[in-house]
Amino acid sequence: VHCRLSKEFSSASSTTTVGTITSRVTRNGDAVMEKDLLNHEDLAGDRGMVDDLFDETYQEKEGPKPPLRYVWRNIILMSLLHLGAIFGLVLIPSAKIQTLAWAVLCFLVSALGITAGSHRLWSHRSYKATLPLRIFLTIANSVAFQNDIYEWVRDHRVHHKFSETDADPHNATRGFFFSHIGWLLVRKHPDVIEKGQKLDLSDIKADKVVMFQRRYYKPSVVLLCFMLPTLVPWYFWDESIIISFFIPAILRYTVGLNATWLVNSAAHMFGNRPYDQYINPRENPLVSLGALGEGFHNYHHTFPYDYSTSEFGWRFNLTTAFIDLMCLLGLASDRKKVSKEVILARKMRTGDGSHKSG
Repeated sequence: VHCRLSKEFSSASSTTTVGTITSRVTRNGDAVMEKDLLNHEDLAGDRGMVDDLFDETYQEKEGPKPPLRYVWRNIILMSLLHLGAIFGLVLIPSAKIQTLAWAVLCFLVSALGITAGSHRLWSHRSYKATLPLRIFLTIANSVAFQNDIYEWVRDHRVHHKFSETDADPHNATRGFFFSHIGWLLVRKHPDVIEKGQKLDLSDIKADKVVMFQRRYYKPSVVLLCFMLPTLVPWYFWDESIIISFFIPAILRYTVGLNATWLVNSAAHMFGNRPYDQYINPRENPLVSLGALGEGFHNYHHTFPYDYSTSEFGWRFNLTTAFIDLMCLLGLASDRKKVSKEVILARKMRTGDGSHKSG
């Protein structure tokens, strides 16, 4: 089986694999600093995109912020969903062990649909996947029910390009609740919509699997997120239909949502910043455990093109292990990885010093 890592990115002056080094003042949130930057054109040439790299030219509009406009449908649905999840927790002692195992399996599959699929494959193009793997990840993404891949990618690229500004869909500077779930309960800031419409999403539009899912997203969610997780325990091992619905479907779905949301909230507020102390995202191992490796967030926002979102391989990072396995099976290839030299240089240059203590 031919399985390889793509050439390592490097900004060391003795290397020419990435290109020149530029030095200029950059802005992320309220932080202003000088730092070395990888040549964006070289990164674009290797991945075919730069829309997940922070845009230092963006300026928030002066004047008062637009008033909050509540989306009452979402508020009601999210409230009912979490009440249903609490009921699901109450039912756990009454559930069969097979049902609990099935719920965990559904969670893992749905999580991979987000982490290995929408996030690392489609949002950041950090590796390549064959058609069978793309189909599996698309199915898993519908099990997760966190918007279709096209919309997820659009919002995530905007989040990276305009992180912690008005154009960030879940701007963490607006508080924990907003970045966790509140952003889904109000209308988007006009800048989020404006910048999202200007992104180059031609690579996503060219993926027939993604566009097929977008066309049939609602029925796929009804079938894969709710019906399938409910019917399997009820049909195959005679589980109660109530337990089958509220644990593998509702509770599992709610846990999956909150695991993803914690990357937007907790991983932007709690933890150390060994790679770049001038940006909000943090290293949060607890979030990584729940989100299958997505909590190494200071690293990820510093090096968004790394397929592992971490320098530590499989440690607290089930998604990286999954991608590596797919590569061994010939279903994935061309994984992008930052060299150790570049990582160490960046730690020394912009990190908070926490890497010295391990």
